[in-house]
Amino acid sequence: MIRLPDASGGTREYHPRPARTPAPGRGALTSRTVFSAAHVVADPYADTTPDGPAAVDWDATLAFRRHLWSHGLGVAEAMDTAQRGMGLDWAGAAELIRRSAAEAKAVGGRIACGVGTDQLTCTADLVTIRAAYEEQLALVEDAGAQPILMASRALAAAARGPEEYLDTYTHLLRQAGEPVILHWLGPMFDPALGGYWGSADLDTATDTFLEVIAAHPDKVDGIKVSLLDARREVELRRRLPQGVRCYTGDDFHYPELIAGDDQGFSHALLGIFDPLGPLAAEAVRILDTGDAKGFRELLDPTVELSRHLFEAPTRFYKTGVVFLAWLAGHQDHFTMVGGLQSARSLSHLARAYELADGLGLFPDPQRAEARMRSLLAVYGVER
Repeated sequence: MIRLPDASGGTREYHPRPARTPAPGRGALTSRTVFSAAHVVADPYADTTPDGPAAVDWDATLAFRRHLWSHGLGVAEAMDTAQRGMGLDWAGAAELIRRSAAEAKAVGGRIACGVGTDQLTCTADLVTIRAAYEEQLALVEDAGAQPILMASRALAAAARGPEEYLDTYTHLLRQAGEPVILHWLGPMFDPALGGYWGSADLDTATDTFLEVIAAHPDKVDGIKVSLLDARREVELRRRLPQGVRCYTGDDFHYPELIAGDDQGFSHALLGIFDPLGPLAAEAVRILDTGDAKGFRELLDPTVELSRHLFEAPTRFYKTGVVFLAWLAGHQDHFTMVGGLQSARSLSHLARAYELADGLGLFPDPQRAEARMRSLLAVYGVER
C-alpha cells in the first residue's frame, strides 16, 4: 500500500496492481500504420540551465526507440513530444535525427522526423522561413528518414493570410524527394500556432490545408491532425484525396478514430503511444485480425490516462510522459531537458502513476512503487 496525495491537499491509500505488459510482438502491424512520438532522455549529470542547450543521454534515448521498434511501432522523431521548441533546440534536434535515423536503419525500424524552422531565433520573412524549412528537409532526407513538415511558429507570425501558407508549402512539397506527412498542430499544444493556415476559423483553415494537399497529392503520404476534435478529424479525412492517409494526433479520441467507421479510419501518430507503446501495439494486432471490438476493449480504458496527461495546459503533457518512462524503468531518473520535470504538480503525477499502474503499464510494479515513494519523499509526503 502507498499513500498518494490528491488535488484536495489530502492523501489516499492505493494498492499497486500486478504487471500485464505484453512481450514484444512479432512482425509489422498490418491494418494501420502507427507511429509513437518519442521523448528524449536528459543527461542528469550535465551542468545546464533551463534556457541553455539540451544535454541528452543518447544511450538511453536510443534504447527507448529500440523498445518502441521491438513492438512493431514506428518512431516519430524530433516532434513536440521530444520537447522540440520546449527545451530541445535545432542543434539538439538535428543530432537526434541523425542518431535515430542511423539506429532505425541498423535495426530495421520505421522512422519519420520533424522538419521545422526552429533554427530561427527571431522574427523572419517568408524567404528566410522557406530556407530554414529547406535546410531541415535536406537533413532529414539525407539521414534516410521520412519528413514530417511541422507547423512553424515563424510562419504563423509572418504569414499574412492563406496565400502565403499555400505558396510556402507548395514550394516545399515540390522540393521534397518523397511523400511527406503534413502536421497541423493546434494551439492547445503550442499557443504560438493560433490561426495556422491563415485563419482562426477552423473551417476556413481546413479549406486551405486541403488546398495544399490537393495541389500535390503525390507528395503527401498523409496528414497528422492534432486538434483534439474527433468530429473535425473524421470530416477532414473523408475529404482527403485518394491515397492520402490521416494520422490521428488526437490524444483524447484515438481508439474510435483508429477503429474507424464504414467510411474509413485513421492511422496514428501519437504522443500517448510513448507510454502506451506495448499495449497500443497489442491492441492494433488485435485489430489486424478484424476484431474491432477487442481492439476497443483493450484500448478504450487507456483514454482516462491520456486525458489526464494531456489536460490543460496541454503542452506540458511531456512531463507526464517522461515521468511514466522513469517509473517503467526506461530511464534511471526523472530529469528533463529545460527542467520541465517541474511543469506538473505532485498530485497530477500521483494520479498518472495510479492510472498507469491500473492499466498494468509497469513491467516491474515494485520498482515503480519504490520510485513513486522516492518522489513523494522529496516533496515531504513520505517521511
